[in-house]
Amino acid sequence: MDNHSSQKKTHKKLRNWLITFAIIIVVSVVSLWPTDYFIESPGQAFEVGQFMETKRKKSNNLYMVTVSVTSRPANVLQYLWSYTQPFDSRTPSSELLGNQTSSQYEELQNWYMETSQQNAIYYAAKKAGLKPKLKYLGVYVMDIQKNSSFKNKLQIGDTVLGTNGHRFHSTRQMQNYLNSQKAGSTVKILVMRNKAKKTFTGKIVKLSNSNRKGIGIQLVEHVDVQTKPALSINAENIGGSSAGLMFSLESYQIFTKQNLTKNHKVAGTGTIDPTGKVGIIGGVDKKVVAANKAGAEVFFAPTDRSGVKKSETNYEVAKRTAKRIHSKMKIVPVANFEDALSYLQKHY
Repeated sequence: MDNHSSQKKTHKKLRNWLITFAIIIVVSVVSLWPTDYFIESPGQAFEVGQFMETKRKKSNNLYMVTVSVTSRPANVLQYLWSYTQPFDSRTPSSELLGNQTSSQYEELQNWYMETSQQNAIYYAAKKAGLKPKLKYLGVYVMDIQKNSSFKNKLQIGDTVLGTNGHRFHSTRQMQNYLNSQKAGSTVKILVMRNKAKKTFTGKIVKLSNSNRKGIGIQLVEHVDVQTKPALSINAENIGGSSAGLMFSLESYQIFTKQNLTKNHKVAGTGTIDPTGKVGIIGGVDKKVVAANKAGAEVFFAPTDRSGVKKSETNYEVAKRTAKRIHSKMKIVPVANFEDALSYLQKHY
């Protein structure tokens, strides 16, 4: 009887252990199951000077800030954990990527970053009294029409360098050449992708919403800014255009041989265009958190109202965020490059 009772206890323990093990396996599988959401959270603050390539002296006093985005859709555990982090947000993949693949999205972010760098150097050089030159390289592929015969050949972020052996000096020249060809005729294009040249052959097609002809792509001009002294920016794996303002301030420091902040730590965000206008960006609350953590004393925030009401501008959101985290960091509104420059010249 005792032996039978002992066996029952052993079987019961084994059954409970198997049930517990099964539950652990199920919970683990469910926890690691991917969702359709990317998690965005506060990133890091980086000294802008470290990305500047020049023979002139650089000042490590200006900081750009980033938003951290998961490299792939979050699993269930990451998704649930994000609700415990006050500045984490969950973005559906359809909203973040649109109709693009992850690699196409990354290429587009690289284009945004390169464009912001070129705009920053160009405007800073002009502001410093230099005469920057624009060297035409080709056109970026931003989208591809459904009727384009290059649809499964070209990729977003490719640079079209020339067609049928012709190299051009402007986007208009290339567009006019393509428009002069007969619809349906064969065309060979030269493309730069990831620093490697490739050639593709396709057909001339009618362009959407236009009477003109071409290869069926949405494009943006790809130029390289050349200055004396020479200056370039290499932001490595950081993408996006939100560092434009800080790149332009650092470029201006280099061109004018100034230290605009007298070594005070200044961070900020905002796009920059060739006229010096500072544009709205995403995730400003996360960038305020990152800048505060890095010990920044000042944070430049765009007042641009493109597509948002006044209470939702980057500046207003940044102010609310700084108050929420009890930061002593000064939030400074900027509409253009001059606003940021004037603040630095007045206070330092």
